[in-house]
Amino acid sequence: MTRWAWVIDQTRCIGCHACTTACKSENDVPVGVFRTWVKNVEVGTFPEVKRHFAVLRCNHCEEPPCVEVCPVTAMYQRPDGLVDFDHDACIGCKACMQACPYDAIYMDPDSNTAAKCNFCSHRVDEGLLPACVVVCPEEALLFGDLEDPTSKVSRALKDHDVSVRRPEQGTRPHAFYIGAHDATLEPLAARHEATYMWSDRPARDTRDRTPLPIYGEQPAPSARVAYDVPRQRVWGWPVSSYIWTKGIAAGLGMLVGVGAYVDLGVGRRVLNIAAPVVALAFLGITGALLVGDLKRPERFWTILIRPQWRSWLARGAVVITVYGALLTAWLAVAFIGSRAGLSMLAPLLIVAGAVTAGYTAPLLAQCEGRDLWQSGLLLPHLFVHALVGGLAIVIVASAVGGFSPPRGLVDAFVVTAIVTAVLILADAFKRHHTSNARAAAHALTRGAQARLFWLSLALGAVIAVPLAFAGGVGLLVAALLALAGLWLHGHAFILAGQGPPIS
Repeated sequence: MTRWAWVIDQTRCIGCHACTTACKSENDVPVGVFRTWVKNVEVGTFPEVKRHFAVLRCNHCEEPPCVEVCPVTAMYQRPDGLVDFDHDACIGCKACMQACPYDAIYMDPDSNTAAKCNFCSHRVDEGLLPACVVVCPEEALLFGDLEDPTSKVSRALKDHDVSVRRPEQGTRPHAFYIGAHDATLEPLAARHEATYMWSDRPARDTRDRTPLPIYGEQPAPSARVAYDVPRQRVWGWPVSSYIWTKGIAAGLGMLVGVGAYVDLGVGRRVLNIAAPVVALAFLGITGALLVGDLKRPERFWTILIRPQWRSWLARGAVVITVYGALLTAWLAVAFIGSRAGLSMLAPLLIVAGAVTAGYTAPLLAQCEGRDLWQSGLLLPHLFVHALVGGLAIVIVASAVGGFSPPRGLVDAFVVTAIVTAVLILADAFKRHHTSNARAAAHALTRGAQARLFWLSLALGAVIAVPLAFAGGVGLLVAALLALAGLWLHGHAFILAGQGPPIS
């Protein structure tokens, strides 16, 4: 059985960029995006400075996270280990870009679909070498079959010590480096400044600048990136807002279900009719945000008719659909006036609401390129987030309806708001086990997203909780502040996770 792999000999590489230009020519790669590129890092201080190169590209991992997260099998792994993509299937969700720990995937501006190095599969299938291998003047790029002991790749791996990029990710990459300097392979080892060797750093490159706290008490080495290709955050306010609207919809559904067994003191009409209608409205906004953020929104329906079931994005689409159907069924039964029917639907609604609130945690866990999101506290946080959002909406609805919510409901709101704040702080300041997670947590609490982070806590807990005890207008303002705090924290969390360089 064939298993294709790279061996990249950085002791031979002269940084000529022939591989980059050959790749662009062979694969019609548009201007501004790259399947393979040469990163330049300058190490040392004048006059003892040396420039090191690293050829970066898809690692064709043995366990490719981009394949697992893709909801429509647009990214797939062939039997020979080559990870390829299908332009005609991709919906442009950008989840594969978040899952790749090596920043190897980009959105093709011509097709609005994901693309990356695919070992020039059209050439390999014809018995030819990838274009970059052919043009390399120093034979620094070796390509071959790991299962063939006579291949150049197998011989190089036998004769040399090699390293791989971000081994802590556990993807078992098939791109091996000979003689690469640590500052070129560790994304956070070198500073990204405003100016590169030949040009200003592009304004659309949104990676956080170093220094970042990855070395503990040891001083950071003197290294700066002299040349790199632009990279930017691919998930922004639509994803932050989707988490917020989905949480509110889920929390309302759970409260409606619980209200079938416990008197929440807000009236049957509010609980059985108004709350499910508002939940459906927020769920509809959630769907609109998700579809609107796709690069190929006209293909969104394919996630339901041919899902890739390992992907939590595909599972989540089904969860939202089922949850919406249950809310609709609840409204129909409520209009009929069947209490027995509502009692039968109540446990299903509670479970579906909880799953709707929580499925984003395993989805973000599949985004293996973003270590901040790999948190065991995220699932309970999303549950409590949903309850705070649901309770806040009920409080707002009570104010609009001209009646005061019962004390028990207010107490539940206060407790969940406090628990949310505790979980936020615990997640941000816990011990983070990778340099990427530490850098992202630093950006969240003391760096680029610190204002959003601390404002979310101030609004959602420090100000909202005392106001809630005041009742009346104070309680209404507290509910609105809590809702604002939830969105601000979610936005800061999504942005911070994408800040640290990963290539």
